[in-house]
Amino acid sequence: MTKRQENALITKQKLLDTAENLIKSNGLSSLSVEDITKIAGVAKGTFYVYFKHKEDIIAEICRGYFKEIELKITNTKNKNIIEKLTLYFINFMNAVEIYGINICREWIKSAIDPKTAFDNNGISKWQYDFNMLENILKTAIKNKELKKNTPIELLTHLIISQLYGMMTVWCMSDEVFEPKEWTKKFSKIQLKAILNDYIEG
Repeated sequence: MTKRQENALITKQKLLDTAENLIKSNGLSSLSVEDITKIAGVAKGTFYVYFKHKEDIIAEICRGYFKEIELKITNTKNKNIIEKLTLYFINFMNAVEIYGINICREWIKSAIDPKTAFDNNGISKWQYDFNMLENILKTAIKNKELKKNTPIELLTHLIISQLYGMMTVWCMSDEVFEPKEWTKKFSKIQLKAILNDYIEG
């Protein structure tokens, strides 16, 4: 990596970190690109080198964190698929709590209206999460934890709607709802029922 590329990554991360902190405090709607660049200490035009609109930043906030979750699940040994998915859900909801209600609300808005927030690869938060969960289930088939005839797309839709449902209820309850606790209950009660017919052995 050249020094120029390294500096570009540092600048982009500075914009992401600044935007994340501002959105956590005040939400996105009242935030301007100028607010972000002023606090980040860069020219306003620099923002548009990395993002087309302020909404685009939402899909990239915490992308690294979710990638770490996927790697953790993929590399987990000595756990069955139910345990792996439970671990994924708990980590997912932990991220929801860490990044806070304002960022979570923006993720939900982008899922409801997918035209509003994409990362630099043209992928929305919903699509990113869908792909990650789908990959976990596909890996389970390769590892012979799930049967070959497992309807991956259907199960991914069913499971991710539960995750996004819990995120939405958490936002609606103004953080009274406990996402991680309810995730554990969902995993214990519903996840086994959803996957039961497809588990090998």
